[in-house]
Amino acid sequence: MTNSTHFGYQTVAEEDKVKKVAEVFHSVAAKYDVMNDLMSGGLHRLWKTFTIAQAGVRPGFKVLDIAGGTGDLAKAFAKQAGASGEVWLTDINESMLGVGRDRLLNKGMAIPTALCDAEKLPFPDNYFDRVSVAFGLRNMTHKDAALAEMRRVLKPGGKLLVLEFSKVWEPLQKPYDVYSFSVLPWLGKQIANDADSYRYLAESIRMHPDQETLKTMMQDAGLDKVTYFNLTAGVAALHTGVKL
Repeated sequence: MTNSTHFGYQTVAEEDKVKKVAEVFHSVAAKYDVMNDLMSGGLHRLWKTFTIAQAGVRPGFKVLDIAGGTGDLAKAFAKQAGASGEVWLTDINESMLGVGRDRLLNKGMAIPTALCDAEKLPFPDNYFDRVSVAFGLRNMTHKDAALAEMRRVLKPGGKLLVLEFSKVWEPLQKPYDVYSFSVLPWLGKQIANDADSYRYLAESIRMHPDQETLKTMMQDAGLDKVTYFNLTAGVAALHTGVKL
């Protein structure tokens, strides 16, 4: 019997979700950064800067950036970890990974990259000092399995950082919905010639676990000292947890 899951507001077979999410990111990869700036008014850069600061990467650290997209976090981590460190840029989508790899190469940064599924990471146990995933967890079919894998590859004392869209402050919910379901698809059509993918992105945010639920999921995955920071009234949230 085929298991079902959510793709935005649709219910689809699990194997179909993987294909549909891949189609979305193949479609938007080339315009991903431009659209992120337009969608968030540039705020995504501030959210990522905050995440980088909370990571506290030091020279010599091993860092894994999952669903790393165009490489914003990996680039910063590589600079902080230095020549003695090791930073991996990974993504399940080859179009997104290619954009990120090429962007880093154009800046003179040749860091290791891997096309891989966060639910089946090709890395040994207890290997990384830090693991990050920014705006990628909500697209994963089995979030609990992915979180367990992230914990597995962390060293004892290592930290997981999950930056994701979350549940916005209640008084802002109505205008946020109007923006998400009217303005966002229109922008997608005008800039990326793809309204449907950005409609899915808006829906996927609504289907993603809220702040407290994700905190519980991280604890259930075996992480300790789990906490979160609401960013821009909860439009995004950074969750952190430590492997003890």
